[in-house]
Amino acid sequence: MRALLEFIAKYYHWMIFVALEGISLWLLFQFNRYQHSLWLTAVTETVSRAHEAEVKALRYLTLGTVNEQLTRRNNILEYNLAEALREIEILSHDSTGTERLQADRMDGIELISAKVVTNSVMRRDNLITINAGIADGVREEMGVVCGTGLVGIVLLSSEHFSIVLPLLNSRSHISCRLRGSDFFGHLTWDGVNPLYAQLDDIPRHARFNIGDIVETSGFSSVFPSGIFVGKVEAIGNSDDGLSYKLRVHLATDFATLQDVCVIAQQFQPEVRELEHQADSLMRQ
Repeated sequence: MRALLEFIAKYYHWMIFVALEGISLWLLFQFNRYQHSLWLTAVTETVSRAHEAEVKALRYLTLGTVNEQLTRRNNILEYNLAEALREIEILSHDSTGTERLQADRMDGIELISAKVVTNSVMRRDNLITINAGIADGVREEMGVVCGTGLVGIVLLSSEHFSIVLPLLNSRSHISCRLRGSDFFGHLTWDGVNPLYAQLDDIPRHARFNIGDIVETSGFSSVFPSGIFVGKVEAIGNSDDGLSYKLRVHLATDFATLQDVCVIAQQFQPEVRELEHQADSLMRQ
């Protein structure tokens, strides 16, 4: 108590000064319209700026969730667009029919969101680890995509994680075709540039151009047809000269890959079991 009294006695004149200044300012802003409006404007601007900063901070903290949602929506839109283009001649005058067709195409497909845990692009045989596994519905041989296009195929799954065999792996061979045609081949990677892959076995009588879109063919139980892969950048010949080898600029930038979706198709396990049985019979 004595210390408090000594402090007041020492600085009482400053306290009186601050109190008088406060009373003066209050009288100034309370009874003068111009100064009062300036005060309200300054306070409003300060509060607004603080609120804006708070909103930006909250948006930044939720960027991960927003990115996952955009990835899922982009995959669905890309798939729907490809299927709608194939049926546009039949349903060009029936918008209700087009919407119904798109809904039917997606009826048996589920997208399981996941984040990339580890990734590499500089090796000959790259692998990707994602944070979704058996507990999330992920199984081996399921397709993996991102917001821009194709990623790869699930190689192994544990309870909560999975290993993905990406396009950037020498063991990756995915059936792809040229959009708008029935010509298809196998997409492979030469281990050189992570931005490009090769589409082999395109017949010599095929007609296509630089810039044509490459997409999944749907000739497997892993990927549905119409998933965007990339665009034709260059045309060459196969080693034996009997077919074309196309240089494809991949739509997926594996160096910046963060969010992916695993494609779970309704009848995939049944189809895969039949394929395995067929392989066993052929080996006998």
